[in-house]
Amino acid sequence: MNDTLFGKIIRREIPATIVYEDDEILGFKDIAPQAPVHVLFVPKHELIPTLDDATPEQAALIGKLALAAAEYARREGLAQDGYRVVMNCREHAGQTVFHLHLHLLAGAQLGRFGSPS
Repeated sequence: MNDTLFGKIIRREIPATIVYEDDEILGFKDIAPQAPVHVLFVPKHELIPTLDDATPEQAALIGKLALAAAEYARREGLAQDGYRVVMNCREHAGQTVFHLHLHLLAGAQLGRFGSPS
């Protein structure tokens, strides 16, 4: 059973502001947003702890996360100005929930990143 925070959101055991859903992907607003728009996209039926744990057989599912984010960005009028998608892998990259997820950040000019803190 997927007892991660995201698993509980998928099962509607804890509340979330859901903004996207299809058969395989759930999108919801981040509770600690890092941009005016910060949405997380997660696979609903497969628990993949990190991107490093993904298998070649799961490549299509990972691609669907990106396509769901792009569809949401277009639908919400974010695509023209631009948006960022990010997957953090493990603690040093900032991953805190070990259920693969993609962040969509938008709604403001985003600075460059990548330098160690």
